[in-house]
Amino acid sequence: MLRTRVSEKVIRRIMAEDGLVAHVPRRRRYSSYEDETTPAPGNLVNRDFTAEAPNEKWLTDITEIKARDGKVYLSPPVDCHDGRIVAYTAGFSPNAGLAGRMLVKAVETLPEGAHPLVHSDCGCHCRWSGWLELMERYGLTRSMSAKGCSPDNAAVEGFFGRMKTESVYPEHWEERTRDEVLVLIDDYIRWYNHERLKQSLGWMSPVQYRQSQGMAA
Repeated sequence: MLRTRVSEKVIRRIMAEDGLVAHVPRRRRYSSYEDETTPAPGNLVNRDFTAEAPNEKWLTDITEIKARDGKVYLSPPVDCHDGRIVAYTAGFSPNAGLAGRMLVKAVETLPEGAHPLVHSDCGCHCRWSGWLELMERYGLTRSMSAKGCSPDNAAVEGFFGRMKTESVYPEHWEERTRDEVLVLIDDYIRWYNHERLKQSLGWMSPVQYRQSQGMAA
């Protein structure tokens, strides 16, 4: 078989003359809705992001943070009582395991007898069998936002926005490696819980506020 080498420039000219356009597949973005496995429960929170006491109502989601060598994904639960970050996991893949490990870490902080309502988006990481098993094992109540409706989980989205506005963007985390970003996340959450003052808490941090109320921080 006779083969003739033709430059890319020539191919482009011939295609242009014949009105041809090369098909370039679009890169698929991460979607938490892929591979949904079980029906979504109702939205029990109904955009009421308040709670009378700690560990009554948690909000959770996953956000992505760009790094020099890829992306880092963060999964925390936010306590509606005072905005405290109960626990978190961070890693290089937004999979169900990331969310499951977060839930186990968060439950380990609970006092005896506490069984929070856990509100999330309706992504697959909160609808797989492992998540349902954890929720049942720890006696937690499920609640979910409507699909694609970020206001239904606005409080946790607000935390992500503040973190990115206060640290991720101004400190140029995208220039750091993923391992460095993991350390920066830990530093930020520790500062957020212990030192960042909130007007709604009388200009105290979540930890300071709990201590002022005689509650365990």
